[in-house]
Amino acid sequence: MFAAYLPGGSRVELKEVPDPEPGYGQVRIAMRASTICGSDLRAIYREHLGSGPEAYQGVVGGHEPAGRVESIGGGVGRIKAGDRVVVYHISGCGQCDECRKGYQISCLSPQRAAYGWQRDGGHATYMIADERDCLVLPDSLTFVDGACVACGFGTAYEALRRIDVSGHDSLLITGLGPVGLAAGLMGRKLGSPLVVGVDPSAARRELALKLGAVDAATVPGSGELSTLMPGGADTAIDCSGSGQGQLATIDGTRPWGRVALVGEGGVIDGLDVSHAIIHKQLTIHGSWVTSTGHMAELLRQLDRWDLHPEQVVTETFPLEQVAEAYAAADAAQTGKVSIVWKD
Repeated sequence: MFAAYLPGGSRVELKEVPDPEPGYGQVRIAMRASTICGSDLRAIYREHLGSGPEAYQGVVGGHEPAGRVESIGGGVGRIKAGDRVVVYHISGCGQCDECRKGYQISCLSPQRAAYGWQRDGGHATYMIADERDCLVLPDSLTFVDGACVACGFGTAYEALRRIDVSGHDSLLITGLGPVGLAAGLMGRKLGSPLVVGVDPSAARRELALKLGAVDAATVPGSGELSTLMPGGADTAIDCSGSGQGQLATIDGTRPWGRVALVGEGGVIDGLDVSHAIIHKQLTIHGSWVTSTGHMAELLRQLDRWDLHPEQVVTETFPLEQVAEAYAAADAAQTGKVSIVWKD
């Protein structure tokens, strides 16, 4: 089979390697969609920045996979050959408190391994996944829908749940990349009467408006936000991963508001905690990916809402053009980029 590796230096290496075989408790998935995440770009594609949970160990890239189960190993009972599945992208020890709650993302065991980071991911003809990490796709959702749920939509949904967005709440989204688009689309479905986005990219603001993910979009620091959301937003999510964006999200939230910080990599310089947080009585959540339980809940909700995550995908490439796919994603002027296979 063919598989893509990320050696750093904004390069992708496509290699021919042996087909993998599932072990006990595992399934082999014929890949159908594998989307590219901003974390891959930030911490692996450009250069290998990560350590600990973000340490890249030279494996097949891609942590947002969806496909059809082709074969199963011993001990597999819930998942069957032929099932259409999305893979939760962190495989934990399965025994700690976090794993038992479904938050394998927070597993601290040395056994913890993320697909595409410490174990082979979805940028290949086939991938091996543990049965416990696989969720069956509803018939209404496509493989690209599933790949989008694996990380981006799952992450946005968890943040929306943390800040309890409802029909009572305006919603501010800082950063209108794929996760920001997801937050806006689902925030609307949860009933938010006003969703406003902030992003320096005109292309991303235009896409957010075109998709209906936001009611209005503006540039950082323009002063227009105070006109669009007098007094500040009831709820807010930072998806930018920049200190400037995170600070703007906090500053743009009204007193007693609720904030989720999702985008990684930022450092907030000059934050006056008393003025910006304590005196405003803000509730701030750090929200890291989601749980398998909430991902399963999201798949059911998307089916009920008739909402297709694949609408945030603006460019698709075959595996043979995976280098072009990463270059397009790294330009940060598009929506989601996906590698796709014919079913």
